[in-house]
Amino acid sequence: VYGVPLDQVDKNMRRHAKVVNFGILYGMSPRGLSVATGMTFEESKVFIEKYFELRSPVRTYIDTTIEKALHDGYVQTIFGRRRPTPDLKSSNFVVREAAKRAAANMPIQGTEADLMKLAMLRVEEKLSGLGEQLLQIHDSILVETPKQNAEKVAAILKETMEHIYPALK
Repeated sequence: VYGVPLDQVDKNMRRHAKVVNFGILYGMSPRGLSVATGMTFEESKVFIEKYFELRSPVRTYIDTTIEKALHDGYVQTIFGRRRPTPDLKSSNFVVREAAKRAAANMPIQGTEADLMKLAMLRVEEKLSGLGEQLLQIHDSILVETPKQNAEKVAAILKETMEHIYPALK
């Protein structure tokens, strides 16, 4: 994003890039980016423009998803779970812009949620008494297990979570 070699990326640059990678994909505006990072509005605007120049497929994805949602009246996950998008046709600018962000966001975060649910079900099957799932946090599953099962449980989690989608094909 900054156009510098990896060894020259400092902590602040990394934090800004992380905010941008998640925020912009979900419709963060220059104002929102400036608030989240401490950049000026103008710096945020340039940063977002540069981001989309470097990652034009992301811009294409967002625009195509919103256009399809306008046409179809919904967006969906790769598994077919749908969210209606009637507010994309709202005459209220704020409502319409929020609907655009939600339309671009749902297929990604909804698919991630679908995949996590499938992974948790598959992990439960594979654990076979080796441990107990306690909690799911973002993209992680916390399993409580006796120390002697830790490596085996870790391998089950890694294999299952990394291959949950192809395993369904």
